[in-house]
Order: sequence, then structure tokens, then C-alpha cells
Amino acid sequence: MLLSQFDLPILDVDKNVLAKAVWEKLNPEGWPLKLDQLPDGTALVGGAVRDVLLGRLDARQDLDLVVPSQAVKLTRFLASQVDGTCVILDEERDMARLVLKNWTIDLTSQIGNNLEDDLLRRDFKINAIAITLHSHPRIIDPLGGIQDLLAHRLVAVREQNLIDDPLRLLRGLRLAAELNLKIAPQTFEWLKGHAKKLSSVAPERIHGEIQRIVHAPWADEVMPPLKEVCFMNLWDQDQKAQWDQQPPTLKVAKALTISERSFALPLARLTHLLSDEGLKKLRFSRKQCNRCQVLRKWQLRNDGVAFQSLTEVDRLNLHQDLEDDLPALIISLSGIDQMNWLKRWRDLKDPLFHPASPLDGRTLQDNLEISSGPQLGKLMSHLCNERAFGRLLNRDDALTAARYWLKHNNTLL
Repeated sequence: MLLSQFDLPILDVDKNVLAKAVWEKLNPEGWPLKLDQLPDGTALVGGAVRDVLLGRLDARQDLDLVVPSQAVKLTRFLASQVDGTCVILDEERDMARLVLKNWTIDLTSQIGNNLEDDLLRRDFKINAIAITLHSHPRIIDPLGGIQDLLAHRLVAVREQNLIDDPLRLLRGLRLAAELNLKIAPQTFEWLKGHAKKLSSVAPERIHGEIQRIVHAPWADEVMPPLKEVCFMNLWDQDQKAQWDQQPPTLKVAKALTISERSFALPLARLTHLLSDEGLKKLRFSRKQCNRCQVLRKWQLRNDGVAFQSLTEVDRLNLHQDLEDDLPALIISLSGIDQMNWLKRWRDLKDPLFHPASPLDGRTLQDNLEISSGPQLGKLMSHLCNERAFGRLLNRDDALTAARYWLKHNNTLL
């Protein structure tokens, strides 16, 4: 963490020293725009400044610039000069985006008489920190956002700022989940008190925040307050019963590898938060909706004994439905069952956990003189089931079983 380089309290640190350290980490020489292409009075604000203070800045960061005026006009001009693309974000509020060489640079006209006035209109104090872009950069932190970073605290600038853009209500929980921040009590009361205003926000914007929450490293800490605020009830009146269950956590997924957790936990969290209808309302992709729907289907059939009460057909269907996403279901099992199921799932040759017919369609047609069609499909499903439960050990066994099945199912011919 960059801030750890300085003795506390941070207010005692020479701001010139801090600004120099931040400037070096930002490395403006590596930006796709030269500083002399920007007007005097331009400042970098928000996430990039915050992230460099936390020591988590990407090599190619998104930049959020405040310019004195005419941001849209400037963005169009810059795009024409550097062969970039200008995207108008909000013409009325004079906001535009320059897309250039895989970089995203947002430009916004300053609101108020000076930069401090503009920062007072931000969402949270940790996002109301700026650095001026000139030969002697200065850190501008009128609200004590740096102190909040040191304290791992999330504090809203003021209540009205959250109301002005209700997406900020959800963004607060996302920031807490991504940065391991504790939401200040008054801020949480504001989030909770104005949650219903999220219904006025475009579903695509809500979708983006939820996606980031379920993938965030500290999502476990955010799930309970997310439920308490009841954001999701805006779209999910039929999801309350599922919320009575414990949300999937890193603790219950401890048997999974880091790679397995990276896709299992977000899927399980999303399924816990949103019903099938809620996912559709918030514009989740058809594939994502289907993944959650299938996982939910088998979660509801959990018998508490690792699905041992299921018939062979249902057990096979489970593994066919969830083959790639099975770890998202496995985390709902007991510890010993988790280990047993994971061991089998990790074995790509396990015939039940990775079900497939022992013979492909061409082989069956060549050896049994059966034509392509529904009957062939049923035969392959039968052989898949027999292999899954250990009744076929080799190719000869499979051909023998296929001939027997054809003989006793000749009404399909």
C-alpha cells in the first residue's frame, strides 16, 4: 500500500512528497495523451488517484479527468487529433469519453467555481481526491478521503449526492466489496433509506455493479448488508424465501482451488441474489440466466445426503446439466462430501461426473447398421447411463450392450 510508506497521521506528511510519489506511480509519460494536449487547470480525479494511493493501480488505468469547461468539444477535438473515438456520455452535463489504444479517458467539465467545489459533488470521500496535472502536481483532498483510505472506511460526501445518481447507492457496496472497506453507519443509513430510488436506474447499469460485487474479493462481507438494504427486492419479490438460506461464502468453498472459486462463487452468489425473473429484468445474458436457472434447479433438489436419494436417471441428468459448473453446487455439500465430489469432478475420466457415451454415433452406425435419428440418440443416452454407473468397462461391453438394447427396443425401428 503506497500510503504505508508514510508515517501516520497522513496529515503530517508533506503533501508535496505525497504528490510526487503519486505522480511517479501514475506515470503520465505512458498515457496515450500528452499533458500539453490538455488545458490548464485539468485534474485527475476519482478511481485512478484512489487506486494509486492503495498501490493497486493497473498499468493501463481508466482515467477520469476534470477540465475547466467544454469537455465534449475538447473530447471531439482530441479524438480527431489522435485517431481516437469520442463517445458522448451526457451532453447536458458536458461529459464525454475518449477511447484510444485500449485506454478509456473520461472528460467532464468542472462544476462550481473551482476544483474543490467539483469534488464536493462526488459520491464518496475516497473518490473525492484529485491531483493537478502540471509541472508541480498537487494533491487536492478537501474532505479527508486519504484518511478514510487509511482507516478502510467508506463515507458518503453527502446524502443529496447519492440521491442525484441512485446508482451510487449500489456502487458503495461494490466499493466495500472490492476494497475491503467498512461502510460508515450514517452512510449505510442513507443507502438503506434511498434504496427504492434504484428502480429509476437503467437495468444495464445495475447489472454492471452486481457483476462486480459477486466477483469481488470481499463479497462475503457485503452480502449481508446487501440483503439488509434489500436492493434486490426491487426486482425480485419471489426471491425472499431463498434469502432465508445462508449465502455462499469463501469459507464454505475452502476445499476449492483459487481457480475453481473464481467461477463457482460468483455464480452461486448471483443465483442467491436474483431469481430467474430478476436476472432477465436486469439484462443478464441468456447464457448467464441459464447457468443460474440450472444451478437453482439442483440446489432445490438437494436432499442433504449428497443427492444419494436421486434415481440413476436424475443423477446422470444432474451431472450432464452442471458438468462445467458443478463446483457451484458442491459448495452446498458437507465437508466430506465436498472433498469426495471435487476429487471425482477433477478426474476428467470419471464416467459419471463427466458423462459421455462410450461410442460415438459414427461407430454405432458402422457396427450396428443403425441410421442417424432419434433412435440413435436414445441408444447413445442409454450407453452413457450404463457407462456412468460402471456397467460398461470397455468397447466390447458397449457394443454388446448396444446390440441388446436394439434387440429389445425394435419397436422404434
